[in-house]
Amino acid sequence: MDSGSGSAAAADAKPKVRTGPPSAAEVRTAADRFLTAWQSGDPAKAAAYTSDPAAARAALTGLAKDAHLTDVKVTPGTRAGAAVPFHVTSTVAYEEKKGAGGAKAGSTKLSKPFAYDSSLTAVRRKDDGKVLVDWQPSVVHPELKDGDRLVTGEAGDPPIKAVDRAGGELTAKKYPSLGTVIDGLREKYGKKAGGTAGVELRIARKEPAKDAKKNALPDKTLLTLSEGTPGTVKTTISPSVQAAAEKQVATSQKASVVVVRPSTGEILGVANSSPGFNAAFQGSLAPGSTMKVITSSLLLEKGLAGVDKKHPCPKYFTYGHWKFQNDDKFEIKDGTFKTAFAVSCNTAFISQAPKLDNDSLTKQAQQVFGLGLNNWAIGVPSFDGAVPVQSQAQMAASLIGQGGVRMNPLNMASVAATVKSGTFHQPYLVSPDVDGRTLAKASRTLSAGTLADLRELMHYTAIAGTAVKPMAGLGSDMGAKTGSAEVDGQKEPNGWFTAWRGDLASAAVVQQGGHGGDSAGPIVRQMLLNGS
Repeated sequence: MDSGSGSAAAADAKPKVRTGPPSAAEVRTAADRFLTAWQSGDPAKAAAYTSDPAAARAALTGLAKDAHLTDVKVTPGTRAGAAVPFHVTSTVAYEEKKGAGGAKAGSTKLSKPFAYDSSLTAVRRKDDGKVLVDWQPSVVHPELKDGDRLVTGEAGDPPIKAVDRAGGELTAKKYPSLGTVIDGLREKYGKKAGGTAGVELRIARKEPAKDAKKNALPDKTLLTLSEGTPGTVKTTISPSVQAAAEKQVATSQKASVVVVRPSTGEILGVANSSPGFNAAFQGSLAPGSTMKVITSSLLLEKGLAGVDKKHPCPKYFTYGHWKFQNDDKFEIKDGTFKTAFAVSCNTAFISQAPKLDNDSLTKQAQQVFGLGLNNWAIGVPSFDGAVPVQSQAQMAASLIGQGGVRMNPLNMASVAATVKSGTFHQPYLVSPDVDGRTLAKASRTLSAGTLADLRELMHYTAIAGTAVKPMAGLGSDMGAKTGSAEVDGQKEPNGWFTAWRGDLASAAVVQQGGHGGDSAGPIVRQMLLNGS
């Protein structure tokens, strides 16, 4: 036997790389190594135990250098699979320089405790099977996203005191949904409102791309070390409407609502059941059949529909190789357009697609309803809706609020408000008189006849169609439209409802809420009852 060749074969054999999910012991070891190194103040060593050492080292180094965190202690919690939660305690220590503007120089040492909870996840590296901490910015702090930093220093913007239309202070504690709104107001008006900056620990957001600025998250204060002097920013918020809105969205997991005044565009209330993201202003969701308000205005103008004229509502209609159908495959024989609108017949709208241009709906949304031009200036970041030019089946789907159409409750409340007032008034949270900004305009209005027909369609839906239950007993000067928007991967569609009553207009969406009349309708009803 050639023992030499056997030894060579053994030397050439590669060690087997371990695969599969990390074991409990491996997860604990990876977490302990990382957290121990972090706590000991060795960011390079801690970063080496992660899947992205360069990014982890920069972030961990920044905790001391930029955030001024000292005396860091990290306590791991109970592992759950590959995830390990942990609790961080620390002290933010900062030396505030004094003496600007010629005054006697000096400094004040500021310090405050800072604690929070976060978590990490262990992963196995493919090339060598080693178990490491999967690096994400949220490991350092749960609210950090890519490109964000924790920074302690003079506030980027002076603090503000946001007040409602009656002069009462608006706080996130009293109105949880207004947290991001107040942050946005501070970012835009902090320097203009006459306040002076204090010292704080904050999340400094990554500078967004130019075309993404309107939807960007504002910086967020995590800890105030020294108070600045706030300037006052007056909003259009009604305290009674806001209180009612907060109460309504609290009953659902993913609800958002907006209330506006049709005659002016003033935003009276805005609320989200998930306060971290302002879906009511910045959401981008298919609006489902509430879009039929805009589509109907188009069909009425072009003579493709008439309120009391016969209008097709078959079980199915095929266009662009897609076969469209109605909810539960219903059909209406010898019915009018008013009936088709009131019961939300999809094929009544899809059937008109062959007679429309690809940009017909886009132009209607922009020219009459002021949507999709990316030029609203409400006072805080907002998404102005999108109705892209599409063709074939996608264009047809847009007519019923699917395809590429995207809206949020702010947009759809504005649609109802435009129908009520007859003219698009760009919604706003802060009067343009405060800073001289220009509000968006629509290039034209509907004719008196078309407007009257559109109001009749929405009123009939509220007294004899899918919106009857939420609108019952609200008088004669009102109208509504329900909507349900299918979303891939969701068991239930998103429920939508938009309506007006007198000089109030409101829209709500309940994600995965099912039928809009059942989920979003009761929320809007309460807004119209509590409005002032």
